[in-house]
Amino acid sequence: MTPNDPLLIRHPGVDIDLDGATLGEYVVLGVPPRGETPGSLPTRIGRGAIIRSHSVIYAGNVIGENFQSGHGVMIREANRIGDNVSIGSHSIVEHHVEIGDGVRIHSNVFIPEYTVLEAGCWLGPGAVLTNARYPLSADAKTSLEGAHIAAGAIVGANVTLLPGVKIGAGALVGAGAVVVENVPPGAVVVGNPARVVRQVNELAAYRGRDRAE
Repeated sequence: MTPNDPLLIRHPGVDIDLDGATLGEYVVLGVPPRGETPGSLPTRIGRGAIIRSHSVIYAGNVIGENFQSGHGVMIREANRIGDNVSIGSHSIVEHHVEIGDGVRIHSNVFIPEYTVLEAGCWLGPGAVLTNARYPLSADAKTSLEGAHIAAGAIVGANVTLLPGVKIGAGALVGAGAVVVENVPPGAVVVGNPARVVRQVNELAAYRGRDRAE
């Protein structure tokens, strides 16, 4: 796809190496958020990007090398995204999110403002992260607090994380869990509300995982 391709909408201020990128149909890059003019927030996308059809990336994002998006991904403004990050189809990343190197986000995941995803963590399909402790309250917008998922943690399919919870490094959150409080590093939690049931190093499938990494 070339800069003049009618199927690519590229707003001013977008820095991307199109020669080394693969872009699907109807991709939109550098959308100015409300209150900003086209090009006022520079957008940078590193080498080797694969951005699949109907993905929309707002202005003000800094995205590392070898980024991949599925179909219909939306990434709002002012995020910092590392190298080798993959975001699955129809997932949404709101603004002011930090995503470390090697993070894998599967399809239909919702990541709200002020979330932190450290390097190498993994979010299964349908995971929903929240950041408003009391939605529609008088100070809801001024007290938003995203989840913080530490390096190498695994969040299973259809998990819900409440605002401000911290998932410790290397922890495992079982599918369908509702996490209402912090999860210790290396713990396995399941259920609603999520509770610790064992340690990751007790699971045969993960023995030696730290050494392998």
